[in-house]
Amino acid sequence: MTALAHEAPEMTSGSDLDELLWQAWKAMELPEGLRAEIVEGFIEVSPTGRHSHSKVSNQLHRELTRYLDSQSSAYVVNNDINVVHGRKVWIPDAVVAPEDDDEFVTDDGLGLDARCVALIIEVVSPGHDGTQRDRVRKRRAYARAGIPVYVLIDAYDGHGTVSVLTAPRPGEAIYNNENRVAYGTEVIIPEGPAKGFVIGEAITGPPRNA
Repeated sequence: MTALAHEAPEMTSGSDLDELLWQAWKAMELPEGLRAEIVEGFIEVSPTGRHSHSKVSNQLHRELTRYLDSQSSAYVVNNDINVVHGRKVWIPDAVVAPEDDDEFVTDDGLGLDARCVALIIEVVSPGHDGTQRDRVRKRRAYARAGIPVYVLIDAYDGHGTVSVLTAPRPGEAIYNNENRVAYGTEVIIPEGPAKGFVIGEAITGPPRNA
């Protein structure tokens, strides 16, 4: 999934840059099949996922919803929802947030404030732009926003890996802890409302190109 990244003019910085990008993002009218996010000083426009991406994302959504329901959790799984942090906005593949989220809806109604998000999952997109966005830029962005758990399901890392990142350090834009396993090895969400949820072959399928 190739992104078209639009950078703001170099003479604009700080809060002025954030506001310029925010207003430009709000004014965008994209054709069906495209989405736009603000990630680290860029507006990134990318197409929705290909079939393999959607298959994993949909199975993840089903399994995680079943798990939260079985726990009688007050949290639900969202997709295609804007997560807003300051003047940054992301559209993750899966977001775990409170079901009763009225107090966390942004004033303009465009999305959910990142402070209510317990877990974000991204199914990594192919191509250099897609992998760098999910593995590097969004990893920093989510850590900077204090997202407690970030999971990457990455079919393009060797024969496929799942990484569970926890203990964000917002000031340094890093996660202290990372548990990275190969497809075919189960990994468990260690904390939060999805604690105990298992990601394995039922979601990822077998290792790619094995």
